[in-house]
Amino acid sequence: MTVRVDLPGRAYDIEIGAGLLDRAAVHLRPFLRRPRVAIVTDARVAELHWPRLRDALARDGIDAEALALPPGEGTKDWEHLSRTVDWLLERKVERGDLVLALGGGVIGDLAGFAAAILRRGVRFAQVPTTLLAQVDSSVGGKTGINTRHGKNLVGAFHQPVLVLADTGLLATLPRRDFLSGYGEVVKYGLLGDAAFFDWLESHGPGILAGEAAALDRVVCRSCEMKAEIVMRDETEEGDRALLNLGHTFAHALEAATGYGDRLLHGEAVAIGLGLAFDLSSHLGLCPQEEPSRVRAHLRAMGMKAALRDVPGDLPGPEGLLRLMAQDKKAVGGRLRFILARGIGRAFVADDVPTEAVTGVLANG
Repeated sequence: MTVRVDLPGRAYDIEIGAGLLDRAAVHLRPFLRRPRVAIVTDARVAELHWPRLRDALARDGIDAEALALPPGEGTKDWEHLSRTVDWLLERKVERGDLVLALGGGVIGDLAGFAAAILRRGVRFAQVPTTLLAQVDSSVGGKTGINTRHGKNLVGAFHQPVLVLADTGLLATLPRRDFLSGYGEVVKYGLLGDAAFFDWLESHGPGILAGEAAALDRVVCRSCEMKAEIVMRDETEEGDRALLNLGHTFAHALEAATGYGDRLLHGEAVAIGLGLAFDLSSHLGLCPQEEPSRVRAHLRAMGMKAALRDVPGDLPGPEGLLRLMAQDKKAVGGRLRFILARGIGRAFVADDVPTEAVTGVLANG
């Protein structure tokens, strides 16, 4: 399966299916001015997939070196960005060369940002190894790092030249990581495709069982939806903000829990989706039964669905609201929320009463 992201002058393909890692050289070769690739990955992914990718490239005469960074959200910081850029410069990576991100969203964001700033812009490609990265973070050109002020507040838009989403790699994911990525999948149905959400509800068991056809459909439809939105609004001036359904809440929860294993990104998104529908219902925008339907599907998949599912203590509503104030989607000091008039009918709202938000957080 191929999904085209047709941006003027920066168009690229997302190739989707099992076995792509073994055929990586065929797909990458057209983008190589000389037969070498600099790969950024993490230690966990390197152990699982780097030897296989290295051998696949070597069979086609492509030299490859890999930098394996520590796994986890903590790697997406200034220190590891500097380490990555220095490593690429030490290997004399030129503008005509290719940087390859092999890993999940953290590695994709970090390696993409390093490529964006190296020599004022080096091309890069993505081989996403997690469900979250395959359906969301590897597509659309958002790159960046976290700071003590918040998540993804430093970065650049830098489109990849190619994305190879090998769905066969998802079999190596721990269940928790797989479900974290599924939070982003659910988001697509909720924001703009009610029929896809219906399909997810009925095919949940097959998705959890790793059925190849179901996984291909999950990744393909998610990428199609993201590509359609990115093509309309590459730099998040309008429609692309819809992709942040649930994320204003989620990023505050991630900040409150220290961007660590206590709460994974997709888990925070899943909780944020429920809160976004709570807020929409509270404001009279969507039917009262919609938030319950959203949470019922999340729970049926074995996912976190409410604030009470977060282990340990959280700040109160006012504290979470202060964390939301650093959200990069804020405009003129006012928070921007993605709300919904129903499943599949999301929209951007800039005029949400603060008391409505705190009320939802108090009851979430």
